[in-house]
Amino acid sequence: MARTQSDRSRKQERLEARLTPAQKQLIERAAALRGTSVTEFVVVSAQAAATSAIKDFEALSLRDEAREVFINAILNPPAPTEAARRAAERYKKNMGL
Repeated sequence: MARTQSDRSRKQERLEARLTPAQKQLIERAAALRGTSVTEFVVVSAQAAATSAIKDFEALSLRDEAREVFINAILNPPAPTEAARRAAERYKKNMGL
């Protein structure tokens, strides 16, 4: 994908890293196989890894007792409150149901 001058000029932050020779060779080979520069390969790969790490961290994961409480609430929901009943009626009325 071609980058325009405005895309390049917006990039103002810099990131540096120290690598072993083997790491550098590996990254250079991967970038060449993808047909990109080492910089572009590193930026795209780091962005994908960061997005994945954040998604994994923010995903709902329930363990042990929390899982049991959640499942029980889904399978045996509490009766709706009066406010919930009124809201449901307003919704039905507004939606013509």
